[in-house]
Amino acid sequence: MSPQKRATVVSTSVATLLLVVKLAIGIASGSVAVLASAIDSLLDMAVSMFNFFAIKKSEEDPDDIYQYGKGKIQAIASVIEGTVITISGIYIIYVAIEKLIQGNPTKLLTPSIMAMLFSIVVTYLLVRYLINIAEKTNNLVIKADALHYKTDLWSNAAVLVALGLVALTGLDEVDAIFGMGIGFYIIYSAYEIIVEGIEILLDKSLDGDMVAKIGEIISNHPEVTSYHWLKTRTDGSTNFVEFHMVLRPNMLLLEAHRIADEVEEKIMKLDDKRRWLITPHFDPYDDEDINVAMLHGKPLMDLEKVSQ
Repeated sequence: MSPQKRATVVSTSVATLLLVVKLAIGIASGSVAVLASAIDSLLDMAVSMFNFFAIKKSEEDPDDIYQYGKGKIQAIASVIEGTVITISGIYIIYVAIEKLIQGNPTKLLTPSIMAMLFSIVVTYLLVRYLINIAEKTNNLVIKADALHYKTDLWSNAAVLVALGLVALTGLDEVDAIFGMGIGFYIIYSAYEIIVEGIEILLDKSLDGDMVAKIGEIISNHPEVTSYHWLKTRTDGSTNFVEFHMVLRPNMLLLEAHRIADEVEEKIMKLDDKRRWLITPHFDPYDDEDINVAMLHGKPLMDLEKVSQ
């Protein structure tokens, strides 16, 4: 089992344990904050299970139908996870408003506080573990899971503060207000996860620094006259790079292939945590204007004028 799949199994198990503890205490005590945290753990469990299957699919080798692999399943999983987090935040806000209106009392404060302390310790250990796996694998799903549980850590701390204030002041409204704040924070935290997943689905280029380094590697090769039409994207686990490099018109194909291998080897060293699929194109002269014209759908006659 790969480290990233093992991480989803661990996070699912932890979420299940915390769900049982929080749900029992939340229902018994009537605390909106604890109940909201239990709902969040239920969603954590479902999302982590989904992530396991998403990673399993994304690791499958390319085939005749999916020739570039299924890496974008990770991005789809991130968007779904972010959406689920957002929905849970909205529901928590709804429950908090309902408690403010109805004024339901909070009971069993001591067991609730103990349950949240236990949850904070366990969640902290899980976050450290997921961050470690994310740094080693650079896997988008694990990064999203780590961010998700990191927000849980802060929300658990907020629940603990809310319960402490209720115990000190006797004001049950504090529980509802903190629960509402947690709901808004959860929605805010989901935004980054959703955006990153959508950017991958829309084939956003690699970050500017990475693209600049790739261009520098190509242009610095002593036998490359120039380059153009550099395009990059990622599916979360594989970086895709295409470019045209201008070589001597009379160069042997064997020499051109050697140059491409040397350039590709240097590019792949920029990030050894991800796979690379690099597609170079050999040009005997700079035909960037023709490529741009083709991109804009110019007729063949116009392209002939550009090349002259």
